[in-house]
Amino acid sequence: MICAGDISASIEHPLLERVTVLANDRVATGVGLIALHAPRVAARIEPGQFVHLRIARGSSFLLRRPFSVHLAGGERIEILYQVLGEGTRALAARAPGEEMDVIGPLGRGWTVPDGAAHALLVAGGLGAAPMGMLVARLADLGVAASVALGAPTKERLVALDVFEAHARRVVLATDDGSAGEHGFVTAPAGRLLAEDRPDVVYACGPEVMERAVARMAADAGVPCQVSLERLMACGIGACLSCVVATRSGQKRACCDGPVFDAKEVLWDASEVPPRH
Repeated sequence: MICAGDISASIEHPLLERVTVLANDRVATGVGLIALHAPRVAARIEPGQFVHLRIARGSSFLLRRPFSVHLAGGERIEILYQVLGEGTRALAARAPGEEMDVIGPLGRGWTVPDGAAHALLVAGGLGAAPMGMLVARLADLGVAASVALGAPTKERLVALDVFEAHARRVVLATDDGSAGEHGFVTAPAGRLLAEDRPDVVYACGPEVMERAVARMAADAGVPCQVSLERLMACGIGACLSCVVATRSGQKRACCDGPVFDAKEVLWDASEVPPRH
């Protein structure tokens, strides 16, 4: 993908594609899954990348909204979204047959290390969204996957069917104990890391969760990748609204990420060197 100022990038540009809603269903409390007919984007999207979606017209929708692509195949892409504000409320109201447009694929996604035989995926809440394509790709590559999936309640668990279809083991955790283990997903993640050492760890969810998983992976000497969420305006690296502090300077989540090597991320403001 080309980002503003990235003169070494390939000449391949993201696509602008008119898409049609195929289905739009509620799949958990406050969570929807929208399927879009997007043949050009579907043919190029890689696990962990995202699209910038224009949901509707009007002053409230001047800026596009970024969404991870949960699944892609054939001529369709699927997006998991949580209804939180005006944009996602409008998205939840879009009906089959209606049209929107997307820019994508965007960003840098997950990578599978050479020789990897076993991966641990840790997803908290909507952190499962960019991991659907990942677990399917791992299965295609013959990489065994273990999944630690967490949510506040049983009714908020998402993508369980996708993980169970492709992973060899799925462990659940809910904050209230209504499904799986009682507590945060970091507990089973740490146990899986210790009991069945993976070759790579992937994490997505609340940043406090990602930070904890990154620390556990580092202590175990296992490479870890994290997908970070940031507010975005342009989605192509020009506006600098989505910066991430890293050991090699400020990076843009929209095109240097959203997936980063966890050991490169500076999680605390106190770690960021002062500018002079």
